[in-house]
Amino acid sequence: MPAAAHRWLVPNEADRADYVIAAVMADPLARTVLDRAHRLGLPDWALMAGAVYKAVWNTMTGRPAGHGINDYDLAYFDASDLSAGAEAAVIGPAEAAFADLPVPVEVCNQARVHLWFNAQYGTDRTPLRDTTDALRHFASLTHAIAIRLDRDGRPELLAPFGLDPVFAQTIRPAAGLAGPEAWNRKIAEQASLWPELEFLPAPV
Repeated sequence: MPAAAHRWLVPNEADRADYVIAAVMADPLARTVLDRAHRLGLPDWALMAGAVYKAVWNTMTGRPAGHGINDYDLAYFDASDLSAGAEAAVIGPAEAAFADLPVPVEVCNQARVHLWFNAQYGTDRTPLRDTTDALRHFASLTHAIAIRLDRDGRPELLAPFGLDPVFAQTIRPAAGLAGPEAWNRKIAEQASLWPELEFLPAPV
């Protein structure tokens, strides 16, 4: 069905946060990752990216929980030691906590992202300030959302650009996107999984 012909049942602005949280919590694997991450006690952690926005897409298009989610990105932020060894010392035990799950959980220290990103894409990004700041540099505003559990185990959202982009039917690349080829490969796959959406390519 063409995107223009599909009418989404978009919740009211006041209800959107609850809608996103409910969509993520409808995925048993996402709930498991959140619960285990909460027990790990990583600093400034969050489950981000596809585990969140794809959950919204699945709920709004009537698809089963977990559809199109091939990994779960678990971020944390620790700028006290930016060495690869320090990150590995955290990632190893953290990923071991999820080793029994059928889908990979990829753990990443956002304080180190500028180091490998600049080397890979030839950019000059400055260090990130925290996990919320990391969301501001995602490939699309639609992707810039994360969820975690607070100290009392209650879900909370991180959405520096608000929730409107998460409910948009047109998915646009961010201005000045690094690695447009990777974006275009990604949206080609996603267009086949969520044909109701319109995915705009990045110029190469």
